Amino acid sequence: MALQQTNFSIDDPMKYDDDGLIRRTGTWVTASAHIVTAVIGSGVLSLAWAVAQLGWIVGTIVLLLFSVITLITSCMLANCYRYPDRIHGVRNPTYMTMVKSILGGVQSKYCALAQYTNLVGVTIGFTITGSISMVAIKKANCFHKYGHEADCTTSSYQFMAIFGISQIVLSQIPNFHKLSWLSIIAAIMSFGYASIGIGLSIAKIIGGDHHVKTGLTGLVVGVDVTATEKLWNTFQAIGNIAFAYCFSMVIVEIQDTLKSSPPENQVMKKSSSIGIAITTFFYSLCGLLGYAAFGNNAPGNFLTGFGFYEPYWLVDIGNIFIIIHLVGAYQVYAQPLYSAVENLGSKQWPQSKFMTKEYHIRIPCVGIWRINMFKLIWRTIYVIIITLIAMIFPFFNNVVGLLGAISFFPLTVYFPTEMYLKQTKATKYSPAWLGLKMLSVFCLMVSLVAAVGSVEGIISDLKTYKLFKPN
Repeated sequence: MALQQTNFSIDDPMKYDDDGLIRRTGTWVTASAHIVTAVIGSGVLSLAWAVAQLGWIVGTIVLLLFSVITLITSCMLANCYRYPDRIHGVRNPTYMTMVKSILGGVQSKYCALAQYTNLVGVTIGFTITGSISMVAIKKANCFHKYGHEADCTTSSYQFMAIFGISQIVLSQIPNFHKLSWLSIIAAIMSFGYASIGIGLSIAKIIGGDHHVKTGLTGLVVGVDVTATEKLWNTFQAIGNIAFAYCFSMVIVEIQDTLKSSPPENQVMKKSSSIGIAITTFFYSLCGLLGYAAFGNNAPGNFLTGFGFYEPYWLVDIGNIFIIIHLVGAYQVYAQPLYSAVENLGSKQWPQSKFMTKEYHIRIPCVGIWRINMFKLIWRTIYVIIITLIAMIFPFFNNVVGLLGAISFFPLTVYFPTEMYLKQTKATKYSPAWLGLKMLSVFCLMVSLVAAVGSVEGIISDLKTYKLFKPN
């Protein structure tokens, strides 16, 4: 379903881009909003815990290192949007199309597997995380009303259902090009809850809690954790920070919303620089100030680490911001998947009215409401299935971590660097070639250790897992 106030005339060539599609209208502002919405997820809330595992020195270095890596690879992808010429070449509207046109069909299949598996996993994770914030609000209000000793155990399943219903409605937004307003709202929300967490951290630090202990190397072996726990936690922390910056699975689709003048690659580089700079600023503050506030006992979610008690209203506002942000971020990650399935269906059955026909319903003072039955049914079924999976496996965030570990290397590093080397025709064993190959090897190692840490987390969750257990 989409709201449209103007009918485009196919006789007006100014309404269409060089590939025959409706002219794109995105700018660096909308692209930056998409990036911030995609990158600053609820993962920001776990950064204080991640820094606690690594310590001041390594934690700070890792935060800045993956910021730089993400910026480098996103600029490489921006240059590959048009191929072979960066300015006048043929458009690559999706990540898979880009890989296919530059590296070939076999590699594009691996790209599709990594990208779409991760997109599905992330939408499941957002459903779970959104419900957790709803539960936190209900608990905070319960403790405030009935006292800190009250039994405020709450099931998250009803909230997952509410989150899913909202996504069924929003999933009828036709495509990425119509998503700018939602991304801008979601980006503002991410600033909101990150700022609340930062403010509470500063207040806690100023309060002078002398029981907080921090260290250059984080948790102390033999005091805070065992040597084995330190190893697993370090793996998970590095993975959490690496994946917190990752938005490669939607970067090409974001760039495809930009108007063609000025050149898309130049605008996308600007948007990536702005989006990643904003992200790094907030990540550093949340991670480092959160660690300073909580020390080696930093919780997995530093916003709820301030308790469900007072100021309960401020924590409530923070969680409301998280929910609104996740509602928008869900769509940023789901739209490429929706588009892929719908394009496949249209190509497979081009004569099918079920696939292609749109029904127009004019709504007074609003515009034309366009309904395609396949889109309506397919997107609704997808959200329902994702919501059911989230209900059955509420520990799925560790599974999402594993999916992120597996897809981080190919999507964020391998494909961007390989396409860049081919596009620029870099000489084998040249400084640029060697540098990018070393970057690939390093990030492959990061993916492997993060995958090991995620598997250990999944095994631990399965030992205590009970189906439909309330929180």
